Amino acid sequence: MRTPFIVGNWKMNLTLSEVNDFLKQLTDKLPDIKKVECAIAASPIFLESLTNYCKNSPLKASAENCFYKDKGAYTGEVSPYALSDMGVDYVMLGHSERRKYFNESNKSINKKVKAVLNNHMIPIICCDETMTKQKHDDHMDWVVNPVSEALKGVSVSDAKKIVIGYEPSWAIGTGKSASVNETQEACCLIRKTIDELYNDDVANQVRILYGGSVNDKNAQELMQQKDVDGVLAGTASLKPKEFLKIINYIK
Repeated sequence: MRTPFIVGNWKMNLTLSEVNDFLKQLTDKLPDIKKVECAIAASPIFLESLTNYCKNSPLKASAENCFYKDKGAYTGEVSPYALSDMGVDYVMLGHSERRKYFNESNKSINKKVKAVLNNHMIPIICCDETMTKQKHDDHMDWVVNPVSEALKGVSVSDAKKIVIGYEPSWAIGTGKSASVNETQEACCLIRKTIDELYNDDVANQVRILYGGSVNDKNAQELMQQKDVDGVLAGTASLKPKEFLKIINYIK
């Protein structure tokens, strides 16, 4: 049984005082971690506050990105070794905004996946941008290359730990979410791809999330789908009350 997983992605938003106020409003209001796991992906400048809060809370801390080297002369980059040392649990990798604005490739994302795993954290591998339907003759094919490329060289034991986020780029921040059927179709295909890369056991353990204009009104219906194990919330995660409605969808 896969534990539902809900992740809030703050992106480049909020200030330190707003972050501290946000976290205070979550206190004693989070669901039982055995029923629903929840995490916040935050900018590096907020991770100290977030990880300190998480020490006494069921909330998990996630970085929004990292480099693929542990240390060195890489000005401006974030060390996965340092993230692990400060208590970060997850690292989001390959978000479509990283691919679009910073030209991240499948190859660099694969390096980051391995670096995160080597530092005892769990990667949340985001895919789309190139994972879309393409028409060939009279039928539609899914392109799952980002998933396959991100997992190159990843062992079976490590593959079981990963989380994959399916985020259609046209739905991110637009207010237009993918339909329930589209979401299930995409997440089912991702699971089948993992089955083909590894085996059925791995495929059944990997959690697959949907992201793209998620809110407290559509999250519950999305998570009722067989292959949708959780959601990635962007704008909705910036407001404590709305985020709490999403993560407490199980009554």
